[in-house]
Amino acid sequence: MDGTLSFQAIRFQVDEDGIAVMTLNRPQARNALDMTMRGEIAEVAEQLRRSEDIRALIIIGEGGNFCAGGDLQSMGDQRPPASSRRRVAELNTWCSKLAALEMPVIAAVDGVAFGGGFNLCLAADFIMATPAARFCQVFARVGLIPDLSGLYLLPRMIGLQRAKELIYSARTIDAEEARSLGIVYGIVESDVLLARAVDMARRLSRGSRTAFGLTKSILNRSFETDPKTLADMETLSQAVAMSTEEHQNAVARFQAKEPLVFEPIGRPV
Repeated sequence: MDGTLSFQAIRFQVDEDGIAVMTLNRPQARNALDMTMRGEIAEVAEQLRRSEDIRALIIIGEGGNFCAGGDLQSMGDQRPPASSRRRVAELNTWCSKLAALEMPVIAAVDGVAFGGGFNLCLAADFIMATPAARFCQVFARVGLIPDLSGLYLLPRMIGLQRAKELIYSARTIDAEEARSLGIVYGIVESDVLLARAVDMARRLSRGSRTAFGLTKSILNRSFETDPKTLADMETLSQAVAMSTEEHQNAVARFQAKEPLVFEPIGRPV
């Protein structure tokens, strides 16, 4: 993929280390997901899935907010159920692609992450937030159910009972409560949010992309996979990882008492 791709509702840039930053860029609407933005995210998700050069993705919002969820201005017109079903299916398709990317994905959240914006965060491997971040499963307030795979992702992150409470109540939580629930990985000030996310992404991506992708794929299925099947997945995946050049080089460096490429990332705060 090119270093910069041209879009209307998002910005997409890749640095020399293969760290991609996708910026939701509708600040006048708190980066709400209109049809243009949805299509552009879907395009990026597919290109990322195919890319061999990009090693990590950061998702961030422009203008002091992450994403206010669906654009209510575009929801005013009644649509046939078949049309609405198709649109939601498209949302879930590209959200699933983001969640399955075989690279570190970090959501960097400032301001609101409401509705679909909240669930977009959950597709990431890590959520970093500022003290001003606010999260809300707002759907019940407008007579809807969670989409963008929120009904799948949120219970796996915080447990079924807590997920039900956040969804049923549609209450807003701050960054500290989100961290205590296990939603937020770390809290940093807004002026260093992107820099800290890039640093974390760069350190995570120094390891074997093959090993990372295999590990993430198994972890993403671990809650609904029985122990025997999971062990079989581990066995096959480890055989693949052990055959890679990255593993063989790491063994050679270890035997030669040379420093390994991968470094523990530590905590962000």
